[in-house]
Amino acid sequence: MDDFMESRILAEIDAAEQACGVRSLLAVESGSRAWGMGSKDSDYDVRFVYVRGVRDYLRLEKVRDTIEWRLDEVYDVVGWDLSKFLTLMRNSNPTVFEWLSSPIVYAESPELASVRDLSTGCFSPKACAFHYLGIARSNSHNMRQKDTVGAKRYLYTIRALLAARWCLEEQSPTPMLIGDLIEAKLPAELRCATDELREVRASGKEKAQISHINALDQWIAQEDATLQGAARNAAAPATMAWESFNKVFTDIILAQ
Repeated sequence: MDDFMESRILAEIDAAEQACGVRSLLAVESGSRAWGMGSKDSDYDVRFVYVRGVRDYLRLEKVRDTIEWRLDEVYDVVGWDLSKFLTLMRNSNPTVFEWLSSPIVYAESPELASVRDLSTGCFSPKACAFHYLGIARSNSHNMRQKDTVGAKRYLYTIRALLAARWCLEEQSPTPMLIGDLIEAKLPAELRCATDELREVRASGKEKAQISHINALDQWIAQEDATLQGAARNAAAPATMAWESFNKVFTDIILAQ
């Protein structure tokens, strides 16, 4: 991330805050750049968590909990209200954990420490594994319909399966970087093929179609079947009580 792009992204977040009357608590990169799978042409998937003023939360009409600030060829800037973020966290939504573990952090306020502390008790390996398996199955189904495949779709499928395996085996949120997942969970004999896919992706030629890689196709099918069974048999932890979430939320809102 060069200083010029970082300053432009911070300017976008500031503009969103001013226009929407909110204050951001966290702003990170999500998607391919944060996964270590970006190309020079990849857009910037900027995600932020924000709070409104106390009066906005006391209104009778419901205030929208999402800000879709910018979507073009360069930026994809979206924000979630803290109330939405905490509710999804309580349900062990993997996107929440990915935002909290992003290797590219544009801004973070001190108040977010209490949110991070709360997140440690919310993780459900079962729920997160099924989330990633759904992504993998959707991508692999699309791949099977075609004679050639894009490197991007291959990598997205591989990362999703590795993330699901990590959740089930490590009982913790998945690392963001695909390189970490490959090193920890991918069979050694497949790493040369994935390295080549990553090189194609990084070159900016990810839209180019390639022939199916039989070894990867076989692994994808087998891994999906294995992990589906493991996820079904995984225990689902009890959902945390609302009290802790209410306290974190009200402490942050009332301290403004």
